[in-house]
Amino acid sequence: MDWRLVLSTFGLLFVAELGDKTQLAVFALAARHRAPWPVFLGAALALSLVSLLGAFLGGLVGCYLPTKYVQLGAGFLLIGVGAFVIVRALIP
Repeated sequence: MDWRLVLSTFGLLFVAELGDKTQLAVFALAARHRAPWPVFLGAALALSLVSLLGAFLGGLVGCYLPTKYVQLGAGFLLIGVGAFVIVRALIP
């Protein structure tokens, strides 16, 4: 196992998720229900499943497409979602 890749992935996702909507949702749920452990368990399971899907789908797509095209596709998808959110916010 490539431990540098494990630590690099952990560091990248840890920093990316700080203050993210997922963390804020977990914060709000734990505060509302005053039950941090069940909220943590549910969030950890959900994020684990999402990460599992992302890793295996990414591995599958990586077998058929060069990394450059995967990165470009992901970038365009994020830009498209961002543009959609901005347009929806500006047009009632």
